Amino acid sequence: MLHTREPAVAGAFYPADSEVLHQQLTDMLDRAPFQGTHPKAIIVPHAGYIYSGQLAAKAYASLQAQREKIKTVVLLGPAHTVYFSGIAAPADDEFRTPLGTIPIDQQAIEGLVEKLEFVQRLPQPHRDEHCLEVQLPFLQEVLENFKLIPLVVGDASPDQVEKVIDNLWGDESTLIVISSDLSHFHDYETAQALDSQTASAIEGLQPQELNGQRACGYLPVTGLLLAAQRRQIKPERVGLCNSGDTAGDKVRVVGYGAWLLPDHETKQRGLSDAQKSSLKKLALASIRHGLETGRPISVDAFIDEDEDGTSLPDYDGAAFVTLKKDGELRGCIGSLSANRPLHEDIAENAFAAAFRDHRFSAVTESELDDIEISVSVLTPPESMTFSSEQDLIAQLRPGIDGLIISEGDKRGTFLPSVWKNYPQADSFLAHLKMKAGLPADYWSGTIKVERYETVSW
Repeated sequence: MLHTREPAVAGAFYPADSEVLHQQLTDMLDRAPFQGTHPKAIIVPHAGYIYSGQLAAKAYASLQAQREKIKTVVLLGPAHTVYFSGIAAPADDEFRTPLGTIPIDQQAIEGLVEKLEFVQRLPQPHRDEHCLEVQLPFLQEVLENFKLIPLVVGDASPDQVEKVIDNLWGDESTLIVISSDLSHFHDYETAQALDSQTASAIEGLQPQELNGQRACGYLPVTGLLLAAQRRQIKPERVGLCNSGDTAGDKVRVVGYGAWLLPDHETKQRGLSDAQKSSLKKLALASIRHGLETGRPISVDAFIDEDEDGTSLPDYDGAAFVTLKKDGELRGCIGSLSANRPLHEDIAENAFAAAFRDHRFSAVTESELDDIEISVSVLTPPESMTFSSEQDLIAQLRPGIDGLIISEGDKRGTFLPSVWKNYPQADSFLAHLKMKAGLPADYWSGTIKVERYETVSW
């Protein structure tokens, strides 16, 4: 006989009638634009749907392109009703909502219980817990057929949560969902400030900055961030709001945030110190070769005499080469997409920065010793989703984001290093618009913005 965990908060946090629930989910998802990312993991709020449902829908909408691909959902959230040590797996065979039942992946849970002593089958933490339950109708609406691994996190450590996530990470058929609200019961302005700081910590992969005052699900969130750190995955913000923005007053509010973590484990391959050194020497050699021949150096002709064999990476990449003299810009040329081997891109762009940057005269032999060369390797640009200019500005990460803006035939980019000149996000964006040939105060509903990160040396 199957043991079923019946819904505990249907009729309170979300509609108990299946038709009404389906219609509400459909309406919220229809109003949620596709985020442009196929996520491996998402962080979503768990309040009643009138409070945080629309924000959660924006994250869940990104799963619809993977509707048939995702077969396993790992769902973690914090304990609200029962105190216990460790992490609780259910004793049930299935979870029910008004939309039907979801089978539990018993094999996966058995493997966890056998391997990790802090994971136990405990029915009590699941019985009345809302933080997992409110996610289930969304999952039923956007996915086809999947099994569920629901886990309630009690008095556990972030390292323990990370171990669970690592064990269940799986391939592209596995999705990880972290359920958490943000700050609780502050006034509107205080909550906005706290939640903005929490969002920066999440997006900057700084789990040490999180605690129970920042997010009720800080332990599941922190465990995910630790797993993301090792895989070089950066969370991408879907949105940030609080109950004062949705269905509550602004005297005592609860904060909500949603993030996507892309399904590729490494957005940019690591470069060793030897490779960085060789690539920088290659850039200088290409400029010297240009002075002698008027052409960039062939990589086949480059030898790093300080290395036991030249240490050049063997994959495609996009890079900018920046030249400075006496601290002032002397040339900067780069690529925004990886269309050729990284070492070839750097050799070509170093030559172009020295001799083809129309803002400067060509570099001469006499000044070469005074030229400082820096190389910036880019991650693939990713489209940003925003509702207004202020929403875009709120999402920018000073010192981290490089930006590309496009409007018609106008296009411009700033590397993350430019934040040193314009440390305020509104000023950074305004000057980038001017670089692209647009007025500083220009805005339209068709402007396109992409962001990327760099490794620079």
